[in-house]
Amino acid sequence: MSISRIDWRLAAYVVGLLFVVCVSGKSQNYDAALDSLDADPSANIYQNQVAGEFTPGKGFAMVKNKFASLNISIYAMARYLNQMPGEQTWTDHRDSVRSFTGRNDIFWHRTMIWFTGYLGTPKLTYMATVWTVFTTQQTLVYGNIQYSFNKYARIGIGITPNNCIRSLQGPFPFFTSTDRTMAEDALRGGFTNGVFLNGEILPRLRYSVVVGNNLSSLGIQASKLTRTMSTSASLVWMPTTGEFGPRGGNGDFENHEKVATRFGANICHSREDRFNNIGTPSPDNTQVRMSDGVLFFETGSLAPNVTIDNADYDMFAVDLGVKYKGLALHAEFYNRTLSDFNANGEVPYTSINDKGYSLQALYMAVPKILCVYGVHSKIIDEFKRNPYEVGGGVNIYPYKTRSWRINVQTMYVYKSAAGGTFGLYGAGQTGTTLTIGTDILL
Repeated sequence: MSISRIDWRLAAYVVGLLFVVCVSGKSQNYDAALDSLDADPSANIYQNQVAGEFTPGKGFAMVKNKFASLNISIYAMARYLNQMPGEQTWTDHRDSVRSFTGRNDIFWHRTMIWFTGYLGTPKLTYMATVWTVFTTQQTLVYGNIQYSFNKYARIGIGITPNNCIRSLQGPFPFFTSTDRTMAEDALRGGFTNGVFLNGEILPRLRYSVVVGNNLSSLGIQASKLTRTMSTSASLVWMPTTGEFGPRGGNGDFENHEKVATRFGANICHSREDRFNNIGTPSPDNTQVRMSDGVLFFETGSLAPNVTIDNADYDMFAVDLGVKYKGLALHAEFYNRTLSDFNANGEVPYTSINDKGYSLQALYMAVPKILCVYGVHSKIIDEFKRNPYEVGGGVNIYPYKTRSWRINVQTMYVYKSAAGGTFGLYGAGQTGTTLTIGTDILL
C-alpha cells in the first residue's frame, strides 16, 4: 500500500488518539506541575528525545510566576570550511558536465534565540524563535504553541520537523560534527508548518505524528502552496534505560554505566511541487535533490528541456544506537522513492529509488574533554553512481560540558549527493572537506 493511501488513516488515528487522552487522561495538579519545573531544570533537557530540532537548551529564566514564564536560550555556531580541490568539473547522471567551485571561507554560520515559557498552566507552552543562517542569507522568526494533556499526548501547532530521519527528532545541536552526514543531508525532508502529536505509548516507547503543509517551508510562500499536505510518523524505543542522553544526541559524553539503546523508525509522504512558474529553470523547491546532487525540480533534471512540476516523495528510515562507558555507535538506513511525476514532456523514469546509510562511532578518549570519532555514509542509488564519504574528527569540550564545543573534521567525499551552502557539502564534489568550528548552547 502506498503511503499516500494511508493519509486519511493517519489523520483518523491522530484525532482518535487525541479524543481518548482528552477523555481518559489524568490531569496533573497545577501547583505540583509548577513546582516540578524547579525540581530539576536539567531533567527537561535530558528527556528531550523526540521533541524536534527546534528545541532550546536550559537557558536563562527571566520571569516565572503562577500565571506565566519566560526563558531565553541561545545557540550559535561559527566555522571555517574548505572544500578541496577548489576547482573541478563533474558529470551528472545524464552525462552533462558541470563545474564545482569549492568553498574556502569563514562564517558566523547559524544563530538561534529561543523565547519559551508557559501561560496560565505549565501544560500550555509557547516557543518563539529568531533563526538566521548567514551563509544562505536567511532570517526567520517562527514558533509553535503546545498543550500537554499528560505523558501520553502533547499536541502542537506551528513549525515542526517532518518525521524523516533521526537528526530531525531532537539531537540538534549534539551532532557528531557541526552538521549532518552527506547521505542524510541529501535524502532528508525538512521543517514545515503543521499540527503534531507526540507522547509515550508504552513505557520507553514514544511516538510522533505530523500533518504539515509540505516537505520544507523554507523559501515557500503560502500563495505558492498546493492543497496537498505532508504526513509523517515516527516510533522511538529505548528499551534498556529509557533514555539516550541529553536530547538523544550523538556520543556518550555522559559516560553511561549501563548500556543505553535506541531504536527508531520514521515514515514520511509528501506530494511535492516546484512552487514556481514551470517556465522558470530554477525551482523554489530546493529540498529535493537527486543522488547526483542535481535539484530534482530544475528544468532538465531528467530530460533535456523537460520540467517536472510535481512528484511524490516517500521516505522510510530506521536507526539504532548504543552508548556505554564513553563509546557510542550510531547507524541509520534510508529508503527514498520519488514517483508519480507530472512533467511537461517525456522522462526516462517512472520512479527513482535511492537507498543509503550513515555509520558513526564516537569514543570519549579523555572523559568530559576529548571525543574522537569516525563517520561513513553512502547512497546506493538508481543511477549507479554510489556517492559516499569517509573520515572523522575530534570534539573538544574546554569546560567539560556539552554547552561549548570545538570541532575539527576531515572527510573524503566521492561524487557528493548533498549540496548548497547550509551544510558541509557541494553537489558533485570529489575530494576532501576540512572544517573547524565551534558552537555553544545555553
